[in-house]
Amino acid sequence: MDAPPHAADAADCARCGKPPPLCVCGDIERIANRVALLILQHPQEQDRELGTARLALLHLNHATLRVGLSWPSLAKALGRPIDPKRWAVLYLGSVSGLPREIEITAIDAKGKPLPKSVLDGIEGVVALDGSWSQAKTLWWRNPWVLKCRRIVLNPARRSRYGRLRREPRREGLSTLEAAAIALARIGAQPQIETALVQSFEKLIAAYRDTRVQVDETKAGSRRN
Repeated sequence: MDAPPHAADAADCARCGKPPPLCVCGDIERIANRVALLILQHPQEQDRELGTARLALLHLNHATLRVGLSWPSLAKALGRPIDPKRWAVLYLGSVSGLPREIEITAIDAKGKPLPKSVLDGIEGVVALDGSWSQAKTLWWRNPWVLKCRRIVLNPARRSRYGRLRREPRREGLSTLEAAAIALARIGAQPQIETALVQSFEKLIAAYRDTRVQVDETKAGSRRN
């Protein structure tokens, strides 16, 4: 896809890493999230216009971003001692037949849903950031994720990316959307989802506006 206009005209925002026309972080207020977030980002995830990892981090007091392919353990990725059994990883698979009102559930190694109470002791969530194939690479390169609880999402709606990004599965969400649902539900903090989604919608709106400007500029050039 073409880069938005003016993307290279000025320095990217130091906070969110977006080109100035796409920066929406000015009004962000940080939230003291009860459930921590760790985002493992594939080094080839380079969508600076529509990527959401850094935007999610700006909202949360307890959030960490690591860029790479593998880490020896969850503790090494976080930089502090941690019990992986108290953490959950956003699983790349899905569970069929879940009621629409159940947006998040823990599963066992065979993909069977576990009781809701399993989520009560979760202290943090690991999210894999990148394309579908990149996320799978991160999963297999970090076998310690198998020590974490697996959680799957059953979102009530499709990603707000719409046609801007193609996802192989209906439940495919942006990293920000997935983290918003997980942290809001597990930590009983609905304000997290509200705040993160609001910023994401602003980003999408800004991107669409820049696309309109690009199209209008191209049309004007053809007329001239």
